[in-house]
Amino acid sequence: MEYVLLLAIVVIFIVFKDRPIMVLEFKDGELIKTKGQVPTGFQTACRDIAHKTPFSGRVKIYKTRFTTKLDFSKNVPNKIKQRIKNVFPHNVPTSKRGKRA
Repeated sequence: MEYVLLLAIVVIFIVFKDRPIMVLEFKDGELIKTKGQVPTGFQTACRDIAHKTPFSGRVKIYKTRFTTKLDFSKNVPNKIKQRIKNVFPHNVPTSKRGKRA
């Protein structure tokens, strides 16, 4: 019985784990941390946006089967969110894609 409970906990952990393909962290107008394969043009544009209007927060990018979703932390202002969405390249390459014949 304990094995079933342990297996259920492991499955729940795997299913609900937060797995963004890219993460950008900003602090006081500086890009302090990136995670994943961030396109250089997008990274440069985000640095410029943060430099012109300083803010602190986190941007996570998720890839679903059909779309790409940007998730912002609560302390990112709405105007900054829209500016980052405008410079985001929507065809983000992922390394998990296989080649089609």
